[in-house]
Amino acid sequence: MICIVEYGSGNVGALANLLKRRRIPFFISGNSSEMAKADRFILPGVGAFDPTMEQLLQSGILAALEQEVVGKGKAVLGICVGMHLLAEGSEEGTRPGLGWVPGYVRKIDASKRNRPPLLPHMGWNSLLPQMEHPLLNGIDCDRGFYYLHSYFFDASDDEHVMARVRYGDELPCAVTRGNVFGVQFHPEKSHENGERLLQNFAELA
Repeated sequence: MICIVEYGSGNVGALANLLKRRRIPFFISGNSSEMAKADRFILPGVGAFDPTMEQLLQSGILAALEQEVVGKGKAVLGICVGMHLLAEGSEEGTRPGLGWVPGYVRKIDASKRNRPPLLPHMGWNSLLPQMEHPLLNGIDCDRGFYYLHSYFFDASDDEHVMARVRYGDELPCAVTRGNVFGVQFHPEKSHENGERLLQNFAELA
């Protein structure tokens, strides 16, 4: 059972519709006492770093997530800003992140782009896998995923980078460390690839 964590971020409804189409059991909750019912979590991703971290702290969700993800080893998937929360911090704000995947969120260097528009990185882009991983099973990497971001997860160790995307540099766009996963792109806007990725997440052992 997946819990889509409700903390004021957008795209919760779109994620819910995708899971319904795949008949994947889920519920939506921002109630920390309900989170123990889930065996995995999705942190949705529309918003800014500091306000999102503040909401997690004030609501009690952060403490519940730490108990379930760190304490009990349940899987979590962060999407876009939800992925950024997994880092140690972000240039977008001043608050510390969760620190579950070593690294820092940095702004894309627009000077390395040779044509407009520069930022944000918006639209479809292919995927460059860096490892074999069950989360990427059945994914059409050439078709890729839909992106909308100006910041990226600069992982401290390449062993945590599951995939990259080419936008100026080859930027990390999917990270993993144990039971923690993050993707920069939006599965809920990525049609068949997005559905397959969430199905893979639901089926991770």
